[in-house]
Amino acid sequence: MEAIVALRRRLAALPIRHPERLVLMDSMANLYAVSRTTLYRLLRGDRRPKDAHRADRGKPRIMPAVEIEHWCEIVAALKVRTTNKKGRCLSNARILELLVEYGVETPDGLEKLPPGRLSESTLNRHLRRLGYDRDRMTREPPAVRFQAEFANALWHFDMSPSDLKELETPPWLDPDRQGAPMLMLFSVVDDRSGVAYQEYRCVYGEDVETGLRFLFNAMSAKEEAGNPLQGIPSAIQLDNGPVGKSAVFRRVMECLGVEVILHMPRDSDGRRTTARSKGKVERPFRTVKEAHETLYHFHKPATETEANRWLVNYVIKYNHRDHRTEDHSRQEDWLTHLPADGLRAMCSWERFCTFAREPERRTVAIDCRLTVAGVTYEVDAELAGEEVIVWWGLFDQELFAELGDDRYGPFQPVGGPIPIHRYRKHRKSRREHRADQVAQLAEKISIPRAAVSGESDIVVCAPPGAALMPPAKPFDGPDPFHELTFPNAVAARQAIAEELRLPLAKLGDEDRAFITQLLAETLSRPVIIATIRTRFPAGRKGGIA
Repeated sequence: MEAIVALRRRLAALPIRHPERLVLMDSMANLYAVSRTTLYRLLRGDRRPKDAHRADRGKPRIMPAVEIEHWCEIVAALKVRTTNKKGRCLSNARILELLVEYGVETPDGLEKLPPGRLSESTLNRHLRRLGYDRDRMTREPPAVRFQAEFANALWHFDMSPSDLKELETPPWLDPDRQGAPMLMLFSVVDDRSGVAYQEYRCVYGEDVETGLRFLFNAMSAKEEAGNPLQGIPSAIQLDNGPVGKSAVFRRVMECLGVEVILHMPRDSDGRRTTARSKGKVERPFRTVKEAHETLYHFHKPATETEANRWLVNYVIKYNHRDHRTEDHSRQEDWLTHLPADGLRAMCSWERFCTFAREPERRTVAIDCRLTVAGVTYEVDAELAGEEVIVWWGLFDQELFAELGDDRYGPFQPVGGPIPIHRYRKHRKSRREHRADQVAQLAEKISIPRAAVSGESDIVVCAPPGAALMPPAKPFDGPDPFHELTFPNAVAARQAIAEELRLPLAKLGDEDRAFITQLLAETLSRPVIIATIRTRFPAGRKGGIA
C-alpha cells in the first residue's frame, strides 16, 4: 500500500502524457512481478473510509422480515389486480387504508393490517428492496432472438394501411359501402434472409380473398429479374386477425402444405408482448413508408397498377441492401440458403382456385336449384329436396355438392326459368327409380284373407270367361323405321350406351363380353333393352341412372 501511495505521488508530479510515467509503471511492475494492468487497477481503487451503518441495516424493525415480505406481496398483487389498460392502479397510500379498514380476502382467509404498523414510506422502501415495486412487476421477460436455418422455412405475413390512404381513381367500388376502398400494403418477409415482397391492394378491410390473391402472387415466379422470392414456404406466421381466423385460409394453406402459426392474442401471456416477432415484417413497412411513400407528396400514383409498378422498383432495391447480420445482401442470403431439395414450386391459378372453397349447408329446391352468394346453380336430380353441403369457390363460379360420402359436380351458374318451348323434364334419378319400384310393388302385394277374417279355407276361382279365350299368336308385320329391330350391331351399341348413360368403354371386361354375346344372339330392340335393364337395374349405383 505504501508503494502505491509513493507511485501515485510521483505520477501526480508529472504531466499526463509525460514519457517518464511509462518508465515508472514498468519499473514498479517488474519490481513486484505484477502486470501494468494490475497497477492501474490498484491506482484507481483508492481505499476510502467506509460509511458507518447500524448492525441490523436492511432488516425491518417494525415486524419480522417474513411478515413484511408477505404484506409487500399482497400490495403488489392489489396493484396488479386494479391496473387498467391505461396503466392506472391504486396508490400505495390507498392500499394501506383499505388493508387497515377492510382487509383483503386471501386463500388463507381475511387478513387485516393492524393500524400504525406500516407507513407509506416504509412500505415503498421495502417494495424497492424486495423487488415488488411497479417497475419490476411490469417488466417483460427477456426476449429470445430466432432465425430460420434455410430460406422459405418461415414467412411473416402482414398488412398495413398505406400513408396514401386511398387512390383518386380506385379500381372498384362497393355500392353497399360508403367511400372509396382503403389502399392497403400487403407484405411477406422471409425469416432467414429478410427478403420482402409487397403489393398494394384496394380493400375495405382485411379480407381473406385479397390475402389469398396476394400470397399466390408472392409464391409464384415473378416477371421481374431482380425479385427472386418464390416458392411455397414451410410455415407462415401472421397475426390473429380475420385472415388468420378464416377456415378457408387454413384449408388453402393445408392443401399447399404450409403450417399456419398465429401470434398469441393480446394480453394472453401476462406481461409479455404477444407479437414480438412482427418486427421482421413491420420493419419493411416502416422503411417503405419513410423512404418511398414520402415521395408521393411530389407525384401520386393514379391507379393501383401504377402504384404497384413503382413499389416493385423500390422493393428490389430494398432486397439488394445489406443483411441484418451477414456481410452480404438480403437477396444473396436468400439465394445461398435455399433448401437442399430445392424450392417447392407454386401450382397453377386454376389449381389454386380449387383449394379456396367455402363449405355451406343448403337444402336443394324441388327444381334441383339452389342459390349461393346470389348465384343460382342447377344440380343433379338425385339431390332434389336433399340437405347437402355445397362447396363454392372464392375465385371461380364452379360449385360442388356433397351428400353423405358422394360428391357431385362441378356445376355452373344457370340463368332464369327455362322457356316453355325448351322445357325438358329431368331424367329419373336412382332415388325416383327406387320410389317407383316400391310403388309398383305396393300395388301388387297383399296379405292373406285369413289374416283379417280368421278363416283358414281359401277358395281360388278362375276369372270368368277364361275358358272361352281362343288361342292367339303375336302380330308379325313390317318394321320400316327399325323400332323393333336394330339395323346393325353398331346402332345397338349406341342405344345401349344411351340407355346406360355411360360409354361402353368404361364398363368392365365381363360386361362388355356380355353385350357382345347378346348382340350376336339377337338384334331385337325390346329383347336387348329388357336384357340390359335386367343386367344393369335402375336405382343402383353403376346401373341405369
